[in-house]
Amino acid sequence: MDTGRKEFILIVEDEKKISDIVRAYLDKEGFRIRVAENGSAALRLLKENPDLIILDLMLPDMAGEELCSLIRESSEVPIIMLTAKSGEEDRVRGLGIGADDYVVKPFSPKELVARVKAHLRRAGKTKKTHLSYNKGRLTVNLDRHEVVLGGKSLQLTLTEFRILTSLAENNGRILSRNQIVNIVQGFDFEGYDRTIDAHVKNLRHKVEKDSKSPEFIQTVYGVGYKFIGIPDEE
Repeated sequence: MDTGRKEFILIVEDEKKISDIVRAYLDKEGFRIRVAENGSAALRLLKENPDLIILDLMLPDMAGEELCSLIRESSEVPIIMLTAKSGEEDRVRGLGIGADDYVVKPFSPKELVARVKAHLRRAGKTKKTHLSYNKGRLTVNLDRHEVVLGGKSLQLTLTEFRILTSLAENNGRILSRNQIVNIVQGFDFEGYDRTIDAHVKNLRHKVEKDSKSPEFIQTVYGVGYKFIGIPDEE
């Protein structure tokens, strides 16, 4: 197990003075930091799988609430809203659309860091880095980007790996082609959903004995795909 991995924090903030302060405090704690100055940039960085997002609500290209809702379509990453909106209704709305925490400006950087660590601890208790299905027939190591089928390592493209892991992490849940695009490529790849079928076909060729009787990836016609592998008990 790689214990040297730095947890990745995405800061979505258009005010450089604020993002610089937050970055400095988090960097001091050893986190890996990326900053997005608008919603579009944040959605592109989402495909790099941040461990936590600090989200300003007043962005130049879209409302932070809208961005939060878009993120929640494909990810359960912890989100801390950081905003000047201090009203009770704003807080209720923010938490209602999927935020995990709500910090009002002006804020204490030390308190924000403490909240970041608390949410990462909670997320870390449930976040798995090794997935195993069908009595060990298929295993996925998320940290090493390794997939093993029947004891043999599979050579998957990055897109195929992301499709497989997105389906596996949503085991039993139907994902539409558009949702898979959002997870795999980001929200700015308009029209990319038309090629998802080709990637899934290639992926199935590698992981299934018989695509007509799949063990792992099932087509839900007219909707999308779902993962049907049976999780192994840890």
